[in-house]
Amino acid sequence: MSTSDFRVLHTMLRVQDMERSIDFYTRLLGMRLLFRKDHLKNQFTQAYVGYGEEPEHMAIELVFNWNQEEPYEQGSAFGHVAIGVSDIFRLCDGLTAENVPMPRPPKSQKHHENVIAFIEDPDGYKIELVEQKSAEA
Repeated sequence: MSTSDFRVLHTMLRVQDMERSIDFYTRLLGMRLLFRKDHLKNQFTQAYVGYGEEPEHMAIELVFNWNQEEPYEQGSAFGHVAIGVSDIFRLCDGLTAENVPMPRPPKSQKHHENVIAFIEDPDGYKIELVEQKSAEA
């Protein structure tokens, strides 16, 4: 079997407040709301956010289960979602002004030239921001 046309489509995160999560990913991280649907029979809302349409670009699937009252336990298996950005210091300044938790402010990695930061979304999921060097640099 050839896997040449396989690609990662999306990562699913369970969220406590759909509106707050959509606002975070769209307003603060510049993604677009690609799709949203309420599933009445199974009592959940599903939304996809991203920088481009699936399947060409990976997306994040947000799922809000209507009957979930307690925050989800994150467990120890999930690591983080990584997003490439162009001006990490300016972005992090804006996120700090919005009181976004930032367990690791932007700084260079010891073993790479990349500048990275870690932030948390409204549900505490870790997001690694990786500054992407422009082609001219």
